[in-house]
Amino acid sequence: MPALTPGLVGNVLEPDWIERGALIGTLGGGDGDRVVAVAAYDRLRDPIKAEVSFAVADELQGRGIGTRLLEQLAGIAARRGIERFVAEVLPENVAMLRVFSDAGFDVARKLDQGAVELEFAIAPSEAYRARVDERDHAAVVASLRPFFEPESVAVLGASPRPGSIGGELFRNIVAGGFRGQAYPVNRSGEAVAGVDGYTSIEQAPGEVELAVVCLPAELVLDVSEAALRRGVRALCVISAGFAELGPEGAELQDRLLALVRTHGARLIGPNCLGIASSAADLNATFAPYAFPPGSIGFSSQSGALGLALLEQASARGLGFSSFVSVGNKADVSSNDLLEYWEDDPATAVVLLYLESFGNPTRFGRIARRVARTKPILAMKSGVTGAGSRAASSHTAALAGSEAAVSALFRQAGVIRCATFEELVDVAALLSAQPPPRGPRVAVLTNAGGLGILCADACDAAGLELPQLSEATRVGLAAVLPPEASAANPVDMLGSAPAGLYEQALPLLLADPAVDAVVVIFVPAARVRVDDVAAAITRAGSGTDKPVLPVLMSANGAPGSFAYPESAARALGRAAERAEWLRRPVGAEIAVDRIDARGAAEVVAGALARCDDLWMTPEEARRLLEAYGVHLVPERSAADPGEAAAAAAELGFPVVVKTAEPGAHKTEQGGVALDLAGPDEVREAAERIGGPVVVQAMVKGGVELLAGIVQDPVFGPLVAFGPGGIFAELIGEARFCLAPVTDVDAQELVHGGKVGRLVAGFRGRPGADASVLAGLLARLSRLGEELPEIAELDLNPVLGLEQGYVAVDARIRVRRPSPAATPKTW
Repeated sequence: MPALTPGLVGNVLEPDWIERGALIGTLGGGDGDRVVAVAAYDRLRDPIKAEVSFAVADELQGRGIGTRLLEQLAGIAARRGIERFVAEVLPENVAMLRVFSDAGFDVARKLDQGAVELEFAIAPSEAYRARVDERDHAAVVASLRPFFEPESVAVLGASPRPGSIGGELFRNIVAGGFRGQAYPVNRSGEAVAGVDGYTSIEQAPGEVELAVVCLPAELVLDVSEAALRRGVRALCVISAGFAELGPEGAELQDRLLALVRTHGARLIGPNCLGIASSAADLNATFAPYAFPPGSIGFSSQSGALGLALLEQASARGLGFSSFVSVGNKADVSSNDLLEYWEDDPATAVVLLYLESFGNPTRFGRIARRVARTKPILAMKSGVTGAGSRAASSHTAALAGSEAAVSALFRQAGVIRCATFEELVDVAALLSAQPPPRGPRVAVLTNAGGLGILCADACDAAGLELPQLSEATRVGLAAVLPPEASAANPVDMLGSAPAGLYEQALPLLLADPAVDAVVVIFVPAARVRVDDVAAAITRAGSGTDKPVLPVLMSANGAPGSFAYPESAARALGRAAERAEWLRRPVGAEIAVDRIDARGAAEVVAGALARCDDLWMTPEEARRLLEAYGVHLVPERSAADPGEAAAAAAELGFPVVVKTAEPGAHKTEQGGVALDLAGPDEVREAAERIGGPVVVQAMVKGGVELLAGIVQDPVFGPLVAFGPGGIFAELIGEARFCLAPVTDVDAQELVHGGKVGRLVAGFRGRPGADASVLAGLLARLSRLGEELPEIAELDLNPVLGLEQGYVAVDARIRVRRPSPAATPKTW
């Protein structure tokens, strides 16, 4: 080895991230961090390629460090325009060869002069993402197990004083019958709930897996460091006084998280209610009551709202496999919990109360996978007007936080509930009943008016009441009184006894036109609600169709819905899930003829003038052409004479538009259509003033809107909807988060009002749906690869019977703020 001079290591210590980049891996220890790994790339003479190299300390090889560094390095290099990595590895270096193959890249190998030369594209393919997800999943599940299945727990700040948070939390642990060892730690070392106390966690005998901190914020770092040095790998910080208070608290929270990560541990909180897990009979919360065991995994970002929902759920007889109050979610988030609950055999349904997303793209990928086997129900707050922003393009004006959340949940198969009541109702249905096969519902009632209300509620929930089969009507007529109605809803009259429910319900369940049955009972003389509930249970047992009892008694009944509307709404959500499960998984659409480097140069050139600006028409055209978007032929003209000459070159009729960047041309009178000769062109150019754009006039087609808007949290949203003057008048642009799959694109093109336009509304010619889906795929790629695109508006796009053409384009670019690196485990 040559001497370690500054010149030798300078490129690694101070990379420019354009020609070369480098990352180090550090390991925390008693003497502070030490560097144990390094990974670097150097751009080659071919600018789309870079040579990549690694070194990992001998004693830490085979632990996935090199693979993690490769993931991070590839992502950074791709954002700098590098498309392929190359590497030279000695044939005997099997461990290094395994790093490249295990990462998930499609690696080409050849032996050259005694070394194995590797080359691979670093763009994240679906196979690569799947391997990354697989590694993440295994790591997350292992890291969270000490929270859910600890064999020992220490509560730091478990005061013997009645009413203290730490003391009450420790008493809950003892009262809940925790199976392992519990250690109360307080300043005096006094016993709590009859358990010997300790003055510090170092005094606690044996190993401590989970530490719960209930101390003032200024003491948290010191006691947490002591716990982590003691070997604790799961830390739950109940204490408030962190990021929720502002910048000073956020800085303290950052220090806490850095401390936890240095020791390779995980953190729940701070500012949280705690954690409960039925697997260990653990109730490490300061909730005033116990958690009934069951099959629901519940995470809440708000402790108080989580308690309120738990109380409602418990009143309905619902039980929980685990409850996690994530608080400020400095580390453990709903993404991590979804990973854990996916493998947890005790969890059948997942409930989430969310106030914010840390990494919505990752949430979408995990939730889409988990929702295939376990229903995910979510409430999301903070999506009203406060989440909207001023916007100049049609696309951005139609978007907003609400659109992003709805798109994320729809694509991921998450059932979104508007209220706590709905969340509990849907959870009660999905945790105890089979899913409906479809939206067809039969209503059985002893009150005709409530049957009609239920029918209306079913219609509002997207359900339908089918006509019953002849066999079903004949069977019902045989058991019902003559005055009763055998139509759907089935009205058995107010005098119907419990036995009549037991006779009629199986007939409805046997009807092939019925996917689910809502059973309504209003208390009547000499008919007990308990008898009716038992009859419904007996009649519905063994069926593969959901039966929703609505027992409108003052005391209700376990498993019953309070009102017909509640049952219909819950069933509607369950039917939406059934429809989503029938939806194909979807795959990314292959997009060719993209000049990503040329597009990046156009964006960089625009941002060289200003950090936030509208592109000129010429820049917008070059950018879109680099991504293969079909545009109408056009020419730029500085004055009326040039405009007339450009029109003659293009051929009449033509359109003349202002070349002012970002202008709303129609609203500002900056467009003249269908100009038939040079004199009309000169006159229009003079009236509009300034430089203009002359375009060939395209007639016919369906006026559509397609675009992109960069959401500050969710990233690029792809929009599609009615275009032209109807973009905001009709509205109903639909949104999908990038990356857009083939299924997403087809749903955008064929769904809602725009789908009727594409199909050909009222005899008018339709548009080519397949090429429009391809356009959305190109916009999705553009938004992902160029986060500088703040708003992109193609309005109108003329959808033709064969192909499409974008008539007008407005693009705003903005230099993105540097984002903190999201955690990848």
